[in-house]
Formats: sequence, C-alpha cells, structure tokens
Amino acid sequence: MTEQPCPFCEIVAGRASANVWIEWKDAMAITPLDPVTPGHILIIPKRHVADFTEDPKVSALAMQRAAELAAEISKPMNLITSRGREATQSVFHLHLHLVPRAANDGLALPWYSGRSKTVGAT
Repeated sequence: MTEQPCPFCEIVAGRASANVWIEWKDAMAITPLDPVTPGHILIIPKRHVADFTEDPKVSALAMQRAAELAAEISKPMNLITSRGREATQSVFHLHLHLVPRAANDGLALPWYSGRSKTVGAT
C-alpha cells in the first residue's frame, strides 16, 4: 500500500492549488474544499506535524496566526482542531478551523445543537 502525500504539504510546496487568504513565513490561511459556513478558513503550519500534540511550538504558532486573523475578521466564530480519526480529523497535518458563526446557522457542535432553545421549556 502506497502512502499518499500530505495534501497540506502539497499546498505549502506549491504542488497543489488552494484559495490562499494570507501567507506568513510559518503558516498559511486557506479556504477548505467544503466550507461549513461562509468565510470558513483553515490555518495550516508550513511545517508538517500530525496534530496539536506533536510539537507544542508549531501548535502555538498556528494558534497565534489564527488569533491574528480572527481579530481582523471581528465576527463571532469557533476555533476548532482535532486529533485522531475518532475526533473527526481527516487530514493528518495540524490545521485549525476558523468557523464564522451566525445566530441559528444550524451548524451543530457536540455541546450545542445550533438551534434556538425555548426559554422556560420543561
């Protein structure tokens, strides 16, 4: 079985295309293939690490870049990353999702359904 090249490393190396929002010396912000909300952005470090536990310095740099970009966008949003297939990681190169949110957008997260709740309902 031949291992497939990392899609994010291919983008960083310029061998695959992506819609790039911004590029820093150590990371890139790109549009994912299937954005879950309008304005959904991925922050990927240029150095390959599988997830946020592999190298805390690379993870911190990616978080810094995500925070800088989110501050410029100035909208409500979630910052999400995953570790492991069971946690919904599908590309094993650290990436952070900046997901803009809107009231009742219907995007479900494990701790909240995304729908309005009726106040006082029992």
